[in-house]
Amino acid sequence: MASETVLRRGAALVLEHVRLHPVPFTISVIGAGVFAGCTVLSTVVLGRITDEVVIPVFTTGNTGAWSVTFGLVAFLSVSLLRVAGVVTRRYFAALTSERVQSSIRHRLVDQYLGLPLSWHQETPAGQLLAHADNDTEVATDVLHPLPFSIGVVFLVLFSAISLILVDVPLAVVALAIFPTLAILNRIYTSMIEQPAADVQASVGEVATVAHESFDGALVVKTLGRAEAEADRFGTSVKRLRDRRIHVGYIRASFEALLDALPNIGIVVVMIVGAYRVDSGAVRPGELVQVASLFSVLAFPMRVFGYFLETVPPSVVAKDRLRGVLDKPLPPTLVHSAEVADGPLEVEVCNVSFAYGESGPVLDDVTFSIHGGEVVAIIGSTGEGKSTLAHLVTGLIPPDSGSIMVSGVPIDDLNTTSRTELIGLVFQESFLFADTLRFNIDLQGSHSEEEVFKAASIASAAAFIEELPDGYDTVVGERGVTLSGGQRQRVALARALLQQPRLLILDDATSAVDAKVEQEILSSLRSELDMTTMIVAQRVSTITLADRVVFLRGGKIAAAGKHEDLLHLPAYRDLVTAYEEAAK
Repeated sequence: MASETVLRRGAALVLEHVRLHPVPFTISVIGAGVFAGCTVLSTVVLGRITDEVVIPVFTTGNTGAWSVTFGLVAFLSVSLLRVAGVVTRRYFAALTSERVQSSIRHRLVDQYLGLPLSWHQETPAGQLLAHADNDTEVATDVLHPLPFSIGVVFLVLFSAISLILVDVPLAVVALAIFPTLAILNRIYTSMIEQPAADVQASVGEVATVAHESFDGALVVKTLGRAEAEADRFGTSVKRLRDRRIHVGYIRASFEALLDALPNIGIVVVMIVGAYRVDSGAVRPGELVQVASLFSVLAFPMRVFGYFLETVPPSVVAKDRLRGVLDKPLPPTLVHSAEVADGPLEVEVCNVSFAYGESGPVLDDVTFSIHGGEVVAIIGSTGEGKSTLAHLVTGLIPPDSGSIMVSGVPIDDLNTTSRTELIGLVFQESFLFADTLRFNIDLQGSHSEEEVFKAASIASAAAFIEELPDGYDTVVGERGVTLSGGQRQRVALARALLQQPRLLILDDATSAVDAKVEQEILSSLRSELDMTTMIVAQRVSTITLADRVVFLRGGKIAAAGKHEDLLHLPAYRDLVTAYEEAAK
């Protein structure tokens, strides 16, 4: 039952892949059909040459020149057609496989981009890499031998016709090998499915551990975790190795039996065929035809066996991919609602949000920000400040409540409109391993003057111009060659270049000194006409805001001017504690 399920899922998988690119696949199958027909035809020609050329030489000592010439021309013609079929099959089969892989990877990328931020936060990056690399390759492995395997079906059909035309009893003996192959395949598929699934899961585990270790290289080195991480990686690799060896044992046993079948078949056919020749029912050339047919069937049957071997792993890999590809995407808005000109106004009304089954991070939060206003969001660690920034940006949807920008629900804005209207800068700034110019102007669509102005407002121009290559300086992965404050300023310049009408700074200036921070915030007020929402801790930052929203216990504990909130003990203790810690 399990093997039948695998075969059904394998057939569905094959049809799904073939529908993506049917033309090259059809051409490869035609090439396989030509190969199959010419293979059987070559054994017929060989049998005729045996009867009309080889045997007369031994019996009479001579043969006709016409028979020799005709035999050579026929054999060469069939061989050339067979070669053409092989080339056509291989080229277009490879083309089909590569195009299907490309289509799956493009769909995966679209899915990755379309899935909400919450899904990415819950899914290890190593798993994403494993899906895009190993799982995609394994899922399409079934396509490589598929045209040849279909050619084997043609080959078996043509061979059966040829064998029956030669001698029915001999054909029955010869064709008995195929039910044996079906029985072996049933046993194999039932044994290999779960071990193959374990291998694919281990590949994802290895990728996840490696990614975490490389991504956290600084933590690993500073905490002396190198040996522990090496052990953790070694454990996952050993598990993968053991599982692959287990699959190898199963596959090797199956392959040995599969390789033995054609040879056993040839021996049996030769024994039965000898009796048939002695009885006069079969000519010697016809026995040569049958024997040569079995010898040429050996390799195609091996390929067919390889196709059967690839079905379970491909089904497992595709199931893993479906875990991503079948996830429902949020609705995509083609047309975005119109938003009035000027700095955005923000209305957060009765918003609640929780991560998974844990308690609410934000609970019935309501506040507003007027156009052009600077509002500071403060609260202890874990109070939901960054979550609130993600919600207002539209990166994650609230569990309940609504968020409006200038009277338009955030859900009525498509991705393009949101990125044009709202800029978000994180505390942990991500930079690409490219030039500073690229990291500021990712689209490459702005003039040098616009790039310089954005860098100046973000207080990044001075240190960039001091670098040997200036804006053409290539930073390391994640901007590792820059300090934390420099990375934050480059990320801020990137956001400012888009001229957002609402700028959200999620503790985005925490790594720069207070003086530089004040210069940045003053430049934002004087140079740009926009609304600003700042997740802040420093009193120097808070005092620059028009109003403060104080989060406590996932709720709005208070809102107003900094000076007016100092009479609240919880608020006063929070802001003074940070200042005292910073001294």
